[in-house]
Amino acid sequence: MNTPKLVVMSGLPGSGKSTLAERIAGHLKLPIFSVDPIESAIIKAGIAKSFETGYAAYLVAETLTEEQIKLGNSVVIDAVNAEDEAKQVWIDCAKRLKIPLVIIECVLKDLALHRNRIEARVRDLHGFDEITWERVEERRKAYTTWKEDALTLEMSADANKNFEMALDFIA
Repeated sequence: MNTPKLVVMSGLPGSGKSTLAERIAGHLKLPIFSVDPIESAIIKAGIAKSFETGYAAYLVAETLTEEQIKLGNSVVIDAVNAEDEAKQVWIDCAKRLKIPLVIIECVLKDLALHRNRIEARVRDLHGFDEITWERVEERRKAYTTWKEDALTLEMSADANKNFEMALDFIA
């Protein structure tokens, strides 16, 4: 990529966005900033988990993104980005840095499959209990649609096809 881009992954927990984000970042040799592990590190430092630690994780990811963009590197962001305020962080960042914002939204319409993924998931992040299906359903109700152009991928579809579609959209 000649021009740095801000690639933002978005979707409910367990939708498959982190798996796809890691695959994209690995293939394109891009840094990836994942909000949950950043928040986990903040909690590990002794700060009690709260709204503020989640917000701080977004700010850390944003700051690291800015530093990488200054070096001419594109960046992949891995976060739920459920509410408009979270989405706005990345919209403002891309505008401020005058770079393209590439949004890839991961959805999983098969609720039984989604629930199975959530109930089987083990991330082992310090300070995080595994999310419950009930909490995912709460997040679903609060989830807002991106107003910006985005690629929406159905994550129960073929993983290789989704990966290729994502790479095409980024290009």
